[in-house]
Amino acid sequence: MSLTRVDAERLADCALGVVQQRYPHKLDHLIRHADDHPLPHAIHPVFDGCYDWHSSVHMHWSLLRLCRAVPELSLAPAIAAHFDAHFTPDNVAVERDYAGEPGRGGFERPYGWAWLLKLQSELNSQARDGIGLRGGHRWAQALQPFSTDVAARLANFLAASHYPVRAGTHANSAFAMLLALDYARSESDVALRNAIDASARAWFASDRDYPIAYEPGGNDFLSPGLCEALLMREVLGGEFGEWWRSFAPDASALDRWLAPAIVSDRSDAQGVHLDGLNLSRAWCLAALASSLSEPQAQVFRDAADTHWTAAWPQVTRGDFVATHWLVSFALLALDVRHLSASSL
Repeated sequence: MSLTRVDAERLADCALGVVQQRYPHKLDHLIRHADDHPLPHAIHPVFDGCYDWHSSVHMHWSLLRLCRAVPELSLAPAIAAHFDAHFTPDNVAVERDYAGEPGRGGFERPYGWAWLLKLQSELNSQARDGIGLRGGHRWAQALQPFSTDVAARLANFLAASHYPVRAGTHANSAFAMLLALDYARSESDVALRNAIDASARAWFASDRDYPIAYEPGGNDFLSPGLCEALLMREVLGGEFGEWWRSFAPDASALDRWLAPAIVSDRSDAQGVHLDGLNLSRAWCLAALASSLSEPQAQVFRDAADTHWTAAWPQVTRGDFVATHWLVSFALLALDVRHLSASSL
């Protein structure tokens, strides 16, 4: 898996285009009274484009990651202008007030929350390191109050939850905890980190013989089993190997993870999730390989490459139901933190 300079420009062009496209829009909005029917940009002046709120959040993260990897990206001035127009204290206050209204406690929980924290972590990292786009410190400061609220809500939600969600879609607990863990570590949020650690151990530490035959689901874009394993690698550290030996499916059944999912209709908003599944599997398989022994590690690395090959051509082409979000999952698979302009 590799990214060329031309690829980076293409991904940036796609990501900037979709965050600026307001319609069609799938609004996650609880109607509380007869006059409560706002347009998306009225209640989400920061994250109003990109088909839905959470996709707008993570495609903004994608733009930042690409600018980190390629500081001289040709679209950098346009990207900076977009952030300047959207990431203002006033706009963030509207987003924050909306999410804090009565009855909206579950808005974008946990998927959108986790991506918001990952976006904040990237903004803060670039501001601290003096890299990326000029103005990053302003955007980081503007968004931080909202992210602080969300981090506290997520910590409280995890502490109050007795059971995980093991779906292969937005509600998946392990995926959200993985993304939020980056924020908890980089921002020294002890309460959130402890909540993630405690919940991961309570929910997943005793899992055995993962039932891989139930994957994938027809609208999955995450592998519940692989996301769980990747989370436990982060939480358990040196204890992961012992946990994995008990958790891992029998080798004869591993083809359910090793062979890419088949996508039958890329114009269907749910069916095209399977392209995202292939990208997220590529990310998980490659990451897990570094913690496994041979020959299984090489099997996982090869499978990651196979999944990447199946999904990569689809990332920026096709229907808006695909292009509004797949770039972010391609970047997870590529792990752009290790890319530099000299490598492109």
